[in-house]
Amino acid sequence: MATNGSGQDLIVCFGEMLIDFVPDVAGVSLAESTGFLKAPGGAPANVAVAVTKLGGHSAFVGKFGDDEFGHMLADILRKNNVNDEGVLFDQHARTALAFVTLKANGEREFMFYRNPSADMLLTEAELNLDLIRRAKIFHYGSISLISEPCRSAHMAAMKAAKDAGILCSYDPNVRLPLWPSEDAARDGIMSIWKEADFIKVSDDEVAFLTQKDPQDEENVLSLWYEGLKLLIVTDGEKGCRYFTKNFKGRVSGFSVKTIDTTGAGDAFVGALLVSIAQDTSIFENEERLRKALTFSNACGALCTTQKGAIPALPTPAEAEKLIASAN
Repeated sequence: MATNGSGQDLIVCFGEMLIDFVPDVAGVSLAESTGFLKAPGGAPANVAVAVTKLGGHSAFVGKFGDDEFGHMLADILRKNNVNDEGVLFDQHARTALAFVTLKANGEREFMFYRNPSADMLLTEAELNLDLIRRAKIFHYGSISLISEPCRSAHMAAMKAAKDAGILCSYDPNVRLPLWPSEDAARDGIMSIWKEADFIKVSDDEVAFLTQKDPQDEENVLSLWYEGLKLLIVTDGEKGCRYFTKNFKGRVSGFSVKTIDTTGAGDAFVGALLVSIAQDTSIFENEERLRKALTFSNACGALCTTQKGAIPALPTPAEAEKLIASAN
């Protein structure tokens, strides 16, 4: 059993981990694909592995089917030194699957098999609250909010973290096919918006949530609220924008040969959470924040240069090499 993270900088990631089936050829539809590569996926799990690959400490809290895929995923977490004390297995439900179409430009479309999958069936009573209370940062998405009993488990885990004074990190990771409707997705995602200390959204997600132009700063700032420490908007290869109470700005991205964007946002978030766990003063120190965001941008860019999320997550040396080559 992987038991890292007994120190002060544990990042606990809550939510789903699943199997992504990725076509072995880019730029074809699911129907046209002749073969698929099996890849571990699920944003919170990707973040947990990104953290450990970058030298941080992480744990994953979530539920798998008691099936070959579920045990394979749990094994991948352990092999990547992710603490698995919060991992559970359900004997009556399957591990979630997603078929991912890679368009020619590396962007993706998803088709999910969750009816219901084990991750949706995590209950409040099954939570390892001791593990959550040991965290420095509690990180989550919005997919765990879609249905009960997982939604109640998510709310209870978040409350335990907040009550313990733990930093809450939110990456909504909009996946519209999983929600009953666009309005339900917007309402669900925004229902916990003001609980977070740190939020990362993509430009596409700003457009979806505000229904306005994501490049217009006024629209982005409609997502700001009193008490938020940091709001990040990722702009793909262009880099990211940051907003805090006292300063705001933009950090350029890195130009790489993009093959598959899967996991790029998770690599970015994992890198940033490692930086925050090491030094929470970056919320107040613009120079340190910009340095951390440059590192996060490099990690996100590198993650797009090969297929799949977890296999493509970079090491610190790879990120530093990319940063050095761009200067």
